[in-house]
Amino acid sequence: MSVAEEFEELYGAAPEGVWAAPGRVNLIGEYTDFNDGFVMPLALPHTAVAAVSRRTDGVLRVHSADVEGGIVQLDVEALEPLSGGGWAAYPAGVVWALREAGHPVTGADIHLASTVPTGAGLSSSAALEVVTALALDELFGLGLGRPEIAVLAQRAENAFVGVPCGVMDQMASACAVEGHALFLDTRDLSYRQVPFDLAARGLRLLVVDTRVKHALGDGAYAERRAGCEAGARALGVRTLREVPYAHLPDALARLSEETVRAYVRHVVSDNRRVERTIALLDSGDAHAVGPVLTEGHVSLRDDLRVSCAELDLVVESANAAGALGARMTGGGFGGSAIVLVEEGTADAVTAAVEKAFAEAGFSAPRVFPAVPSPGARRL
Repeated sequence: MSVAEEFEELYGAAPEGVWAAPGRVNLIGEYTDFNDGFVMPLALPHTAVAAVSRRTDGVLRVHSADVEGGIVQLDVEALEPLSGGGWAAYPAGVVWALREAGHPVTGADIHLASTVPTGAGLSSSAALEVVTALALDELFGLGLGRPEIAVLAQRAENAFVGVPCGVMDQMASACAVEGHALFLDTRDLSYRQVPFDLAARGLRLLVVDTRVKHALGDGAYAERRAGCEAGARALGVRTLREVPYAHLPDALARLSEETVRAYVRHVVSDNRRVERTIALLDSGDAHAVGPVLTEGHVSLRDDLRVSCAELDLVVESANAAGALGARMTGGGFGGSAIVLVEEGTADAVTAAVEKAFAEAGFSAPRVFPAVPSPGARRL
């Protein structure tokens, strides 16, 4: 049964429309987005799909095909940030954020279904937020641009759900283009679509979902964000984006706290890694991106300390089996890693990672290719 058919069965009438928004994987630039830095995500084929109709009576009804339980009914006038609500907080938070921004959203019936793996660091929550925002924007004629949709979706996650994420995930879901990676400057939300046709160069980017669930609301992400902000204050800058890579040694020498120093080193060097990756792709040397990925993983593991045994094992076993490079991606503490391989070695590298996991006694990982896919759209 399609999402539209399920909607009609739930609510008794056909939806006014059906929309989709993708999850994302981030090629390079991690924990840089809330520091006004550079990131480079691409959209995945996996999407959150929403069948939606308007209501004019102030009632919001949401249902998920992926979660046990019935329809969740809410009063749009009574939506309160940080009031719990589980998965329903994501679409409800979007309605709240739109209304807070002055947009006349008077209620909706929403049915959601998602193929974005949850807890895998692939932005399943951003896909839910963006698909809801895009549907409501079109249905209520709000006239929002894609970056505006992304910022409102981020506000829903920050202020309503209570996760202090940056804007990368929502921008990737809202703005990505098929066959491209999104080079995003999170300081002003300017972006460039960078051609990313790995197949044409005999390459493949694998996503390895470790199946280790991560929860960013547990304080680890917030602690690192606070540490980065402390570093910026100590250096007398608004954000770490303002620290040039060439001046990094001087900046580090001015910081007394080792943890803050390590966070600053990671953010400034990862911004530089994004710039290096862009230069390599622009020059046609995609193979050389591999070592930059591995370098990024070492920084995330050692300076930011957001990796885990399973993520480290992906990187070590993949590289030992002939991968060009690999790194954890997303918030860490589980979730997924990416591996850049030559097309002919993809199966052997995948087998090596699976074997390493089995020998370590870990659950079998899920491995699939990251195909740069379209951003949010009406179906």
